[in-house]
Amino acid sequence: MKNFLNKNTSLLLRIDDVAANMNWKFMDKCEALFDEMSIIPLVGVIPDNKDEELLKYPNNSNFWSRVHSWENKGWEISMHGFDHVYNNDTKFKDYFSYGGRSEFFGHEYSHQYNKIKLGKEKFHSEGIVVKSFFAPNHTYDKNTFKALYENDMKIVIDGYGLFPYKAYGLTFIPQLFHKEMMLPFGIQSTQIHLNYWDDEYFKKFKKFVQNCHNKIKDLKEILENISENNFTNATRHIMRFSLLNIRKLKNRNL
Repeated sequence: MKNFLNKNTSLLLRIDDVAANMNWKFMDKCEALFDEMSIIPLVGVIPDNKDEELLKYPNNSNFWSRVHSWENKGWEISMHGFDHVYNNDTKFKDYFSYGGRSEFFGHEYSHQYNKIKLGKEKFHSEGIVVKSFFAPNHTYDKNTFKALYENDMKIVIDGYGLFPYKAYGLTFIPQLFHKEMMLPFGIQSTQIHLNYWDDEYFKKFKKFVQNCHNKIKDLKEILENISENNFTNATRHIMRFSLLNIRKLKNRNL
C-alpha cells in the first residue's frame, strides 16, 4: 500500500501567465528556489501577449533568452493560450463549466486551429519545443481539443480527476485548486500566478515547496507513470460529476 501511494501521489508545479511583462521579482525568487531544491516546473508561456492587464507589469527585453535558459535547465515550456485576450463569454457552457470569459471557447474550429498554429510557430521561431498547452481561464470546447490534436499538441495541463487521463486523443493532467495544495493521494498540477504575489505569499510558497519537495515531480515523470484503470476512471467521473453539480448550484444562486 505504501508503494502504491508513493507512486500515485505527486504534484506538478505549473506557473501561469509567463510573458515578457510580468512580476519578475518573484519569477527570479522562484527560479532560485527551484534550482536550490532541484525542482523542474512547467512554465506556461504566452506566445504573443496582448493582455492589457499583464502589459502593465515590467518588461524583460531578453524574455526569449530567459525562456531558452529555462529550457536548457530541463524546465517544461508549455503554451498558455496565444495572446491571452478574452473575447468571448462562456456563460458556463465551457467544457469544464468554469464560466467567465475565454480566448478560445465558442470560436470556430478554424479560428482556434490558427491561433494554436501561430503560437506553436512563434515558439519554433525562437528555437523552443512545446508539446503541452493550457488555455487562459480554463475555458475550452471540443473545437479546442480538436485544434490541439491536429497541431500535435497532445498534452493539456488542465482537467478534473485525481489522476491524469486520456480523452479526445489528448492526455489531461488535472488542475483542481487555485492555491498550492498537496493531496494525500492523487496526481495533479498547481496554478501559480506570480503576478499577484507579495513577499509574505512567497514565504508561504517556499515553505510549501520545502515540505513537499519529495512529492513534486516534473511532467516527464508524471507521464511515465500514467496508469488508466477502472479505479482511476471511476474517480475521475465521480469528481467531474460532483464538481459540475456544485458549479451548477453556485451558478443558479448568482
